[in-house]
Amino acid sequence: MARRSRNRNQTPVAPEIKLAIIESLDQEGRGVAHLDGKTIFVDGALPNEKVTFQSIRIKPSYEVANVVEVLKQSNQRVTPKCPHFGLCGGCKLQHLDFAAQVAAKQRLLENDLWHIGKVKAENILPPLYGPTWGYRHKARLSVKYVDKKQRVLVGFNEKGTRYVADMNSCEVLVPEVSALIEPLQQVIEQLSIRDKLPQIELAVGETAEEGGGPVIVLILRIMDALNANDEALLKAFASTHTVQIWTQTKGPETIKPFYPLQAPALKYRLPEFDLTYPFKPNEFTQVNPQINRVMIRRAMHLLAPKRHEDIADFFCGIGNFTLPIARSGAQVLGLEGLANLVDRANESAALNQIENTKFGVADLFKMTPETLTELGRFDKWLVDPPRDGAFELVKSLDASNSPERIVYVACNPATLARDAGVLVNEKGYILSAAGVINMFPHTAHVESIALFVRAN
Repeated sequence: MARRSRNRNQTPVAPEIKLAIIESLDQEGRGVAHLDGKTIFVDGALPNEKVTFQSIRIKPSYEVANVVEVLKQSNQRVTPKCPHFGLCGGCKLQHLDFAAQVAAKQRLLENDLWHIGKVKAENILPPLYGPTWGYRHKARLSVKYVDKKQRVLVGFNEKGTRYVADMNSCEVLVPEVSALIEPLQQVIEQLSIRDKLPQIELAVGETAEEGGGPVIVLILRIMDALNANDEALLKAFASTHTVQIWTQTKGPETIKPFYPLQAPALKYRLPEFDLTYPFKPNEFTQVNPQINRVMIRRAMHLLAPKRHEDIADFFCGIGNFTLPIARSGAQVLGLEGLANLVDRANESAALNQIENTKFGVADLFKMTPETLTELGRFDKWLVDPPRDGAFELVKSLDASNSPERIVYVACNPATLARDAGVLVNEKGYILSAAGVINMFPHTAHVESIALFVRAN
């Protein structure tokens, strides 16, 4: 039988506009509804709203859609502060009241703990709040030269695409960095390599001197060499806006200062513990330093370190938690997978004259009961893994190496829930407390902290 020919010029039929009642929010901040046996994820819709939607992705068991019209608004819907909301993909929850954002994250955490880990916390900790705007001290901005428009775009990607959003400000970046977006667009337009500069990574450190502004470093990812005129333009930009410009030509090992060569180093402080941390602009630090201080205070309260104890800090990074623990007088071992972060942790320990710590490089995703036991017995653990969680680490626990208390700081509630299921259902721990840390206001990102106590 001959195949029916397809009319290649036929106009695609747009998906039908349908009606739904939104029940909840998912982990990406989308409204969730159920219709005709399918789960519908509706971007831009809030719980208890009646909306019309149009699907942009249709699968057998679910659909992803955009809201067309809100027919009945939630009383928690607010006017977004940012003029680029809806276009920029950076913040998806600005249309939801701030307190409601945090409550939704708390529900997501509790639901994941139960549905994934089959555990419930004995106590729900009060959420940790910080600044709601201008909080972001680290970011990666995309850059695109648009030939048809003869202009450069600098910003986050548009929602759901790889296109760079046309924006001139950002409400969650620190104000001094937000104010740089338009000047950056203008200077890059003048460069010979304007079409070979795809990314700017930025890092902000604390004020270099009393009464001065923050230390701002911009890492320009350049795919071709700068000529003399490019160099002059960038040096003038750095001087005018009091920023440091670094360049990256290939991998992370090629990141280096461009101008000025003599400039204040990036650092952040924890005044409560009399600590100062130097860091390089591409090294991991928390993007929200104000709430980082509050998070560390809670972690120390839950961990309750004491002078005579031996404590392990797994996934220690540059020692963000290790050094505050050490201030208690406990002996602390910090383990981290990246050697450059361990070097920075040792630098910070020496700078702060802390001698009761030891740092080491270890692949914690390949932990076994044998290698864990070889580390020695610890009274307490602090665990702060990346999004993949600490599955191999917690699976390696046995009667010979189990600490009495574990404080787990998580940036992914799903992997925390998975690991909590192992700790509670297999390793003899009680989930004593858990709560959210609103590290990323106006986004769907959920940071959390949990306390596990050995049952016997």
